[in-house]
Amino acid sequence: MNKQELLEKSNDKEKVLLAKVLDRIRISKTKNKIVSTDFLDEHEQRIVLDLLMKMKIRNYKIWGGFENAERKILIVYPEKLENIFINEIPNKEEYLSIIRIILSKQLVGQYTHRDYLGGVIKTGIKREKIGDIIVYDEGADIIILPEVTKYLKYNLPELTRFSKAKIEQEKIENLKEKKEKYQDIEIIVPSMRLDSVVSELIKVSRNKSSELIKEERVFLNFVVEPRGTKEVKVSDILTIRGKGRFKIIEIIRKTRNERFVIKVQKYV
Repeated sequence: MNKQELLEKSNDKEKVLLAKVLDRIRISKTKNKIVSTDFLDEHEQRIVLDLLMKMKIRNYKIWGGFENAERKILIVYPEKLENIFINEIPNKEEYLSIIRIILSKQLVGQYTHRDYLGGVIKTGIKREKIGDIIVYDEGADIIILPEVTKYLKYNLPELTRFSKAKIEQEKIENLKEKKEKYQDIEIIVPSMRLDSVVSELIKVSRNKSSELIKEERVFLNFVVEPRGTKEVKVSDILTIRGKGRFKIIEIIRKTRNERFVIKVQKYV
């Protein structure tokens, strides 16, 4: 299957992504070297994995620093290195790094994922250079590409929110364990349509939820879902860009007027 055939069924954003990945694959093959990409979100990972399957490429790793990372990079290596990569990724510090932020005592427990991500973005670093952010009371570990480590270490203290924090560079092997946090909530919806569920989850009108869906800001099981009429099912994961991630746990019951009472996990 040639490049044109691989790209013709993709939208414009996907074409840009796939073209970059195909270029990395070409470089790995022609120059017989290890190459890697920027961070990919879960939707992008699915697209890339589908591409690799169609091209029958097996000499690669998708890695984000720890097993359940949401944002990961693609590493493509020459076939001659297959035995080296078969168990784990060698020289991990060449692919990922950590900026560790340790807050001053008066700020312990006050910053969220959004505060850290917003701070990094404010320095001018693009989102694709940033992986998962592991937040804990005393601070956060920010997984990044090594190429931006020195820049961030120098520029983060210039931000007011981190002016009194301690900023350290750490090896990816020293990443602090991520503890998944979520809260159980219940919502009541007239139907299991995606636009209805989104509307209730983030407390907006049905028209507004439909707009978000049309703008491709809503992901169902990590894939953009453009249809507000799509039925949401138990175990589905909804990601609403800028609003959070939710997992449908169970349909508890129906009310007298046939509305659905749903148990949802909201990740925090």
